[in-house]
Amino acid sequence: MAQSGYERSQQVNGWLFVLPALILLGIFMIYPIIWSLWMSFQVGRGMNFSFGGFTNIMRLTQDPVFLRALSNTLIFLAIQVPIMLILALLFANALNDSKLWGRSWFRTAIFLPCVTSLVAYSVVFRSMFAQDGIMNEMLMALQIIDNPIPWLADPFWAKVVIISAITWRWTGYNMIFYLAAMQNIDRSIYEAAKIDGVPAWARFWYITVPMLKPVILFTTVISTIGTLQLFDEPNLITNQGGPSDATLTLSLYIYNLSFRFMPSFGYAATVSYVIVVLVGILTLIQFLVARDRRA
Repeated sequence: MAQSGYERSQQVNGWLFVLPALILLGIFMIYPIIWSLWMSFQVGRGMNFSFGGFTNIMRLTQDPVFLRALSNTLIFLAIQVPIMLILALLFANALNDSKLWGRSWFRTAIFLPCVTSLVAYSVVFRSMFAQDGIMNEMLMALQIIDNPIPWLADPFWAKVVIISAITWRWTGYNMIFYLAAMQNIDRSIYEAAKIDGVPAWARFWYITVPMLKPVILFTTVISTIGTLQLFDEPNLITNQGGPSDATLTLSLYIYNLSFRFMPSFGYAATVSYVIVVLVGILTLIQFLVARDRRA
């Protein structure tokens, strides 16, 4: 059936309303994505570059710094994300108890780190974990250690500091998602389970966790993306990925290739697409693992 003049004018008016947003989207999102993809096939320094085919991709396999940054990023992802999400889930479950005294205060206290200044909290963590910082003083006062731990000078302990900082900052953020989802679960389900004699741990594992499956998937995906893009904490706390690139991440390496060293924009774009590929693969795996399996 042919459209009337009024319907066509309504469609035109609708497109006119969204056109400014589409133009801005194209300029600041679509165009940079296309440009970076084209740049990933360029070789050269600074603005003097030329088409190099798959040269940058081959360079990835022979670049020890890239491989170090990739392994560091995957280590942070494999250790920090599960710890953070488990803590967020446990905190949410505890703070969902209506009988808990001061639960509003505890919710605010746990959520507060994610709205603090990134630079400020990074400086605080760097001071806390310094050789003569409060962490070493406290551990020595409790006689847990005899000598100060070189938190920021040892590769292993530097990773521990970064993982601790990210966990402290983002646990509360994920907790809010779980807490909101838990409050939408019908309380009669828990009451029926209590009547049947189901213990608290079983109610949590067999009722709460399955009911939160979509939210757990969501937080896992966004946490994975955030960790793969980790930049600020290694840059500010461990002084640009030190010691000896022990906390260097892919995003920090991209920054170094683009701004700290002789600019190699083509190779930096190639490294950035490694993050894109990793995000796509890991997100797909998470969706496949979390999908419903029906007979």
